[in-house]
Amino acid sequence: MLDSFKNHIESKFPNLKKEVFILAVSGGVDSVVLARLCASCKMDFVLAHCNFHLRGEESNKDEVFVRELAAELKKNLHVTHFATNDYADKNKLSVQLAARDLRYTWFVELMKDHNIKTLVTAHHADDNLETFLINLSRGTGIEGLIGIPAKTETISRPLLTFSRDEIMAYAKEHRLLWREDASNKDTKYLRNNIRHTIVPHLKELHPTFLDNFLKTQQHLSDTLEITQVYLKDLKKRLFHFENGQEKVKAASLLALKPTKSHLFHFFRDYGFTQWDDIYGLLTANSGKEVHSPTHRLLKDREFLLLQKNTSEDDYTYEITEDQLGITSPIPVKITKVNEIGKISQNILYVDKEKLKYPLTIRKREKGDYFCPLGMVGKKKLSKYFKDEKLDTFSKENQWLLCSGNQIVWVIGKRADDRFKITQSTKIIVKFSLE
Repeated sequence: MLDSFKNHIESKFPNLKKEVFILAVSGGVDSVVLARLCASCKMDFVLAHCNFHLRGEESNKDEVFVRELAAELKKNLHVTHFATNDYADKNKLSVQLAARDLRYTWFVELMKDHNIKTLVTAHHADDNLETFLINLSRGTGIEGLIGIPAKTETISRPLLTFSRDEIMAYAKEHRLLWREDASNKDTKYLRNNIRHTIVPHLKELHPTFLDNFLKTQQHLSDTLEITQVYLKDLKKRLFHFENGQEKVKAASLLALKPTKSHLFHFFRDYGFTQWDDIYGLLTANSGKEVHSPTHRLLKDREFLLLQKNTSEDDYTYEITEDQLGITSPIPVKITKVNEIGKISQNILYVDKEKLKYPLTIRKREKGDYFCPLGMVGKKKLSKYFKDEKLDTFSKENQWLLCSGNQIVWVIGKRADDRFKITQSTKIIVKFSLE
């Protein structure tokens, strides 16, 4: 197994030979074998152990064992203690989920504190099979069937191609010591039930069942990779990013078959789960919205608009008379000039004496109106937005430069006639949207 492990590291995890990593060790046979293999390959790592205090004195004996292992391997060891049951009760979690949350939160903190990029865990092929069956029993897509990833940005699992039998055989051959967790035999837990009652029967079906399973997972992974390339290209063609939001024609989405599957892949990374509601948006009237914890999805005319939630709407920003520019909420340069120069929608020239400081930058308010430059009389801002065919998000995101309660500039779009330059103007102030 050692030679296979060395070759596996060389081909799939070369980074582990070049950097210090954290190896999570419980004291069980899987993590002990992994620690021994990594040490035999002369890798540079530190050990990390969690004492969850779930098995009384046995948990403390696990910790003592791991401390002795670290000393024998001449590796540094980090240990932490958790009141796991209290955490589970407080957060209404199962003990297993509570322990998982606690350990991975600690691992992330440990990696950050010691500037270590990679956590290595001892998940193996049988763990992957169990995860596959758990996901299958709950209902899942292709990603759930792929199971545990061998490598992510921060976690590596170099034992994932090795079986529990191979690991156990290596441990016995080298007369290794490890700790047994009696709770692993308790079939009231779903994973243990699958491990002890279902997996053995599956392995009886064919002598190479586990190998065949791993090959099938690789085929699924390859298929997912092809699908992701297709979806990425399709989204790039259909979605357009404008003014801080994604924009896509509803009819284009409706034409995709199966429609709901495409919607799932396009919008799930934004936190959405209401797939029937999102599907309904495609044929809904303008103004209907679906929300996720992080984003809003809005039907606006023939488009769906996607925008990240923001609280900027609640703020008003002030500009004092001596300021030469601002960067928030939008970058504007402020200068005094002698004459009108370049003209564009992103440049405003005003008569300084007509301004009342401090100026403010804010979003629209009910009843807002202004006097569009070059027009006679005033116009409601809502009517102006409608005439300009602005979508709902664009209206909400539009910033206004105001003097007192008067709009000076619909920033980047239209100036107010009341502040224009005249023959009697003495000082000209130029606002440039950078």
